[in-house]
Amino acid sequence: MSSRKLHDGRRDGLTPLESLRLDSVKSFADLVRAMGKTAFGGRQLGHAFDTLLTMARDDECRVVLTLSGAMTVAKQGSIVCEMIDRGLADAVVATGALMAHGLTESIGLTHYAVDPETDDSALFEKGYNRIYDTLEMEANLNSVAELVADVLAAEDPPGGVWSSASFCRAMGKRLDTLDEGPGILRSAYRRGVPVFIPAFTDSELGLDFATWAMKAAMQPRAAESGRAADPQQVFSAIPPFNPFLDLQEYARFAGGAKRLGIFTIGGGVPRNWAQQVAPFYDITSDRLGIGLPEVRFQYGVRLCPEPVHWGGLSGCTYSEGVSWGKFVAPEDGGKYAEVAADATVVLPLLMKALFEELDRDSD
Repeated sequence: MSSRKLHDGRRDGLTPLESLRLDSVKSFADLVRAMGKTAFGGRQLGHAFDTLLTMARDDECRVVLTLSGAMTVAKQGSIVCEMIDRGLADAVVATGALMAHGLTESIGLTHYAVDPETDDSALFEKGYNRIYDTLEMEANLNSVAELVADVLAAEDPPGGVWSSASFCRAMGKRLDTLDEGPGILRSAYRRGVPVFIPAFTDSELGLDFATWAMKAAMQPRAAESGRAADPQQVFSAIPPFNPFLDLQEYARFAGGAKRLGIFTIGGGVPRNWAQQVAPFYDITSDRLGIGLPEVRFQYGVRLCPEPVHWGGLSGCTYSEGVSWGKFVAPEDGGKYAEVAADATVVLPLLMKALFEELDRDSD
């Protein structure tokens, strides 16, 4: 005979699930909440909505938005702009590629759909750069490079040295003057939101910055244009750029927060660079023998399909982050949600629901 003692789930305090009834759904917020009472990815999305709502309603929380992947090429940039415009992101950490592709849209240029099975050599000859099922025109990137060079020539960075944040501010200022369309950098400039690009040289923007510096260094030899050049000389011109300015500015930003939250799209360098500010504070206090406040993220939401078992950082859980001192443990009040899904599928749904709910709050 079995020795199992069968329990009643309700008496044990378990949360009952509910069948998703679409006839009772009147809004995106209703839908996502109802999905949170189902299972698997739907429940993850509902939990993410609840966590984001808590984070957004916490007036003493500074929210860091981290972005990776081809989100601007995938036409998600306007959603990010609205987040910034609504005050839902107090700092942005992104890849340079994502920002570069967003810039092409900001100055009125276009991306195009393409069959992923198309001959890539033929695309190259036409100046079409493929990103899975989407094309970025090489001509678009050349236009961005011209804009970058113009801004660098016209603006003086603080102390004579650029950081990614000061460069993004200058670009946002120029986009606001041009007024050719919405853009993440434009919205960030208008709201005073810092934008950091930690792996700056790993992008078209970094290459634009480098070629601008090299061209400036070669101006005295302009008459020799077209002649064979020595790579050892050409690549010796170093732009006035210091990434540690970003590190310290971001550390000051985080240290000035009563509470911190993070909303991560994808993973990669932006996610880790943003999170490492917590151990940065810890080791600085220890190694310098000074008293600094303990910095921890209290809220976190991540949209990323990367699995944990590959061992890559983009798949690491918030629980793992607790072990590094990056996050407040759930038992101490930390609130986190992770959705294992393509952000281009779930971000629009999640943000529409969040915007609806916040609009209800303000009515």
